[in-house]
Amino acid sequence: MHRCFSCLLFLSLMVLSCNTGRLKVVADISSDLKEVSAVETITNSDLIWVIEDSGNKNNLYGLDSKGGIAKNIVIGNSTNMDWEDLTSDGNGNLYIGDFGNNSKKRETFTIYKVNNVASLEDRVNAEIITFKLPDTIKPKDFEAFFLFNDTFYVFSKNDKKAIVVSVPNIMGNHLAQFVTEFNLEGKKNRVTAADISPDGKTIILLNHDKLWKLTNFDGDNFFEGSVEALPFEHTSQKEGICFKTGNTVLITDEYDNTEGGNTYEFSLKK
Repeated sequence: MHRCFSCLLFLSLMVLSCNTGRLKVVADISSDLKEVSAVETITNSDLIWVIEDSGNKNNLYGLDSKGGIAKNIVIGNSTNMDWEDLTSDGNGNLYIGDFGNNSKKRETFTIYKVNNVASLEDRVNAEIITFKLPDTIKPKDFEAFFLFNDTFYVFSKNDKKAIVVSVPNIMGNHLAQFVTEFNLEGKKNRVTAADISPDGKTIILLNHDKLWKLTNFDGDNFFEGSVEALPFEHTSQKEGICFKTGNTVLITDEYDNTEGGNTYEFSLKK
């Protein structure tokens, strides 16, 4: 009788450990990856693609449904100065945003284009896009971007007023264009990742304890439509987000001692 009670208690604790508010834990990311900073899905691949940020390898990882590393691809002509986000296009190409700038001293930012990711095995060279900020904009720390109408939209990481700049999806060197300034209500609202739905009608911006859903915007006037905050009821160092379906997103967080290091699902429907 005591043994049966212990088993039931163990199973109850297991269920509760996966109950992180409105987040559903779907995988425990390989313990080899401590600082996952982005997540993305692509056409023609069942894997979930992730990277790590500064101080880690210049590698692109494809994770299976259990969070194990199924592919480990070295980007041979790159340096992981501070890889922060991933985005993709409809042709199965991935883009790595190397634009972290915690010190605010960085002047040149890089986006690496990795072609036909699903067909790759262990090593590849990327195509390279670089950009600088206009002289009128002070150095910023960026952690989030997505590709929309063949243009990258890059979001700065600020507690109060933050900015969006645009960069064309064309290989070479560019001067970023200022798009808008925005101020999300409340404190500690730094944007750590972003994505846009396949139909281009919904934007998601990630924070450690919530996301913002942007809809009903026109063109790149992203903040002139509806801006809705959706809380997770769970706080951790969440750094990666992407659409899984039109109404479901995948989220990753970094491993911190005994917590995190997971992939979650989150419904955009209340």
